[in-house]
Amino acid sequence: MPVRDDRPTIARPPLVTLALKRALDVVGSALGLVMLSPMLPIVAIAIKRDSPGPIFFRQDRVGRDGRIFRIYKFRSMGVRTAADDTALTLRADKRVTSVGAFLRKTKLDELPQLINVLSGDMSLVGPRPEVPEFMKFYSSEQRAIILAMRPGMTDYAAILFRDESSLLDQDSDPVTIYRYKIMPIKFGYYERYSREIGLLNDLRIILATVLLLAGGHLPRWFGIESERQTLVI
Repeated sequence: MPVRDDRPTIARPPLVTLALKRALDVVGSALGLVMLSPMLPIVAIAIKRDSPGPIFFRQDRVGRDGRIFRIYKFRSMGVRTAADDTALTLRADKRVTSVGAFLRKTKLDELPQLINVLSGDMSLVGPRPEVPEFMKFYSSEQRAIILAMRPGMTDYAAILFRDESSLLDQDSDPVTIYRYKIMPIKFGYYERYSREIGLLNDLRIILATVLLLAGGHLPRWFGIESERQTLVI
């Protein structure tokens, strides 16, 4: 009897699918930057008035094929603490400024990543880009699957763990929770997305994300909220 190989395998979407996905990224990120342009200066002014320091926070993340790139976010922490030892942020993290707390809650701090999407470092939909210190905790097979895709602004895991910081507050060692409990679940959704890459599915995930941010809950047709309710960390 042949031995069953349960190791994850890399999905290879057709080139036309990847081309359409990239077209959506370029058009979507460009339109997003144009439509949000009146709001971006307001956010920038609020950040500068709230605490001294730069408007943007830049950090090294691991992109497709393992290439390191700089991710852009609106700064939500004090300038002296934004690059502290751990990349994880807790719900009651004292590093977060008052304006930063609002930006994180509404996900407005993520908007500058549209620049990363337009430049090709990221996609609108894909696994969230990990910092190098945590990417190394995935197995070589898992990294091969994750790094075969452009990292994204949103995906199944990002929606499921939309309040990840509150989960990390449950233990005195958030790194242990993230590494051994959250990362394995995230990878399951990364692998699922790798098998479902497509223009229509990306549009479906983007729409669900927008509705979640606008209304505070996911539409039933998205089908992932029931999985969130059974999530045990």
